[in-house]
Amino acid sequence: MACKSMTGFGRGEHSADGLVWMAEIRCVNNRYLDLKIKLPPGYAALEEQVRKKVGAYHQRGRVDLLLAVSGTGPATVKIDVNLGVVQAYKAALTQIASELGVQPVFDPAFIASRPDVLVQEQQGESAEAVWPLIEQALVQALVDCETMRCQEGASLLADLQERMAGFARILAQISLAIPELLKQREQLLAERVQKLLGNVQLDEQRLCQELAILADKTDVTEEIVRLHSHMAQFRLFLTEREAVGRKLDFLFQEFLREVNTIASKINDAAIASLTVELKSELEKMREQIQNIE
Repeated sequence: MACKSMTGFGRGEHSADGLVWMAEIRCVNNRYLDLKIKLPPGYAALEEQVRKKVGAYHQRGRVDLLLAVSGTGPATVKIDVNLGVVQAYKAALTQIASELGVQPVFDPAFIASRPDVLVQEQQGESAEAVWPLIEQALVQALVDCETMRCQEGASLLADLQERMAGFARILAQISLAIPELLKQREQLLAERVQKLLGNVQLDEQRLCQELAILADKTDVTEEIVRLHSHMAQFRLFLTEREAVGRKLDFLFQEFLREVNTIASKINDAAIASLTVELKSELEKMREQIQNIE
């Protein structure tokens, strides 16, 4: 079974030519795939390739990916001076000195520390040339994260199956109680009608028809059949090799709809208590489903 959690963490590294490429992934549950990527300066051109690679492993969830490089390999950094910005700072300092009536002082270190004066540019190998190296670190992180997600998914699956088995047992209790309850209802209705009418003679066949109609309004056989169908669909979803979280979430809305219908039709304390237990199990399962991809 391919039940995977949307929560996980993975880290990967790959070293080559004196450089160490590092990829780190953190993911949590989210309705859709929300991917945030942070790349080293000079490697923005690789974002689309990174997105495709991550998309092969994650279909839903909030995914934060950090790619970084360290070391002293063949790649070098070139520092350019933005002379236009330098001249603008010089003019501003000259104007300030003039307003204060003092001689302007130009400190290169101060000007160099101002924003946009020094521009860092990655030199050496192109982003495309180093992609195979980055990819190895990225895949390692993705596989590491996938392992964690599958382990948690297996725990979620076991919990869901156990709770669904409990749900089925409670539903079985309701199913066994319904025939006797309907029989009692029919008898009670007949007694009340006779008591209200006293010695008035009624068409026995018509009375039976009316009682059957009233009893039918409290019959929940259809709802129970649909719940069994939903349980079979639930088990089928858990065998699929694709993201099933949204399917399960929708299915459990249908579960809840049928249980609410049963609760509204059957005005019986014992059945009402059992339907409360059914809804409690459904809510617990829905909470777990929010973490399934």
